[in-house]
Amino acid sequence: MQISSLIDRIKLPFRKEKELYSSLYDIIGFYPRNIAYYKQALLHKSMAQRNEKGRPMNNERLEFLGDAVLDAVVGDIVFRHFEGKREGFLTNTRSKIVQRETLGRLAQEMGINNLIKSNGHTSSHNSYMGGNAFEALVGAIYLDRGYGACLRFMEKRILKELLNIDKVAYKEVNFKSKLIEWSQKNRVRLDFKLEKEGKDEKGSPKFVYKVMIEGVAGEKGEGYSKKESQQMASKLTLQRLRKEPQFIDAVFAAKASRTKMEEMPTTAVPDMKENQSDFIQDSTPHPMPEPKKKGQTVERLERFDGTDEAYVRPDARKIDRKQSAPVDEFDLSDISAAAQSREEIIAAAEAAAFETQD
Repeated sequence: MQISSLIDRIKLPFRKEKELYSSLYDIIGFYPRNIAYYKQALLHKSMAQRNEKGRPMNNERLEFLGDAVLDAVVGDIVFRHFEGKREGFLTNTRSKIVQRETLGRLAQEMGINNLIKSNGHTSSHNSYMGGNAFEALVGAIYLDRGYGACLRFMEKRILKELLNIDKVAYKEVNFKSKLIEWSQKNRVRLDFKLEKEGKDEKGSPKFVYKVMIEGVAGEKGEGYSKKESQQMASKLTLQRLRKEPQFIDAVFAAKASRTKMEEMPTTAVPDMKENQSDFIQDSTPHPMPEPKKKGQTVERLERFDGTDEAYVRPDARKIDRKQSAPVDEFDLSDISAAAQSREEIIAAAEAAAFETQD
């Protein structure tokens, strides 16, 4: 009789909200002691409820607490699991596990989203309602059962049954970053083109971006944010780059065509008044070289406009340094104010370069 009465008292809290208790047991692996924490964790701010003192009642405060607890718990697990790994690796792995996208996916898989109370008009795609509720739920567990319960929940319920910590740690998730890195290494132009912007049937914004590499169309990605759609487009484009050699050939053919056009010499002649500083380092006059004689060598300089300019360099072995004055390479004495055409300048230079004297 006493045992039956005790069982009835234990079952009493479950009778009023049996469905909620049962659902929470399936999610967290144990029955709550204080159901009020969990009710608040599942209450979205869109419900606009207030307590007896008139203060807003929602899961934002528990979300704040759960976020901090999650960082500590996952950091603890990662530290012990990956013995000897450096700080950067551990930080990156923890970030992948606790990022809002991962938590949102876990909330969906575990059925947390089905328990959230909201006004029905808030889009979970934009507010990350599921991920926020997951964090709030961890906050509720911490208040109800303590740090140890949070640690066991993440180890046994999440990382043992739903997430493979090794796969998460070594998986590259930033596909856009990888595509940018590839384009920079290969010196190809990469652009993300907005193809479409609209809303779905629930009124949530949707974006479609297309990857363009050297003007060659890559893959399209659709998402509920610009970042999400660009990530998907990058992922699909990377897969195509690995599987389709023809796509890579088209990209580098376009690159070759572009760089060939950019490297073609210009026909415009630079203004000498603007470009004098490029050739002359001081104001001291320098004599022009004499035409080619015996013992002299003709060399050619590449001008900035792509043409060649001849000048005569005396052969140092043939000069009597005691009797000859120093010969400078440049002289401004023959420059006059009279305008000369480009053809006249080239003809005069060629004549000076190739004139012979016995």
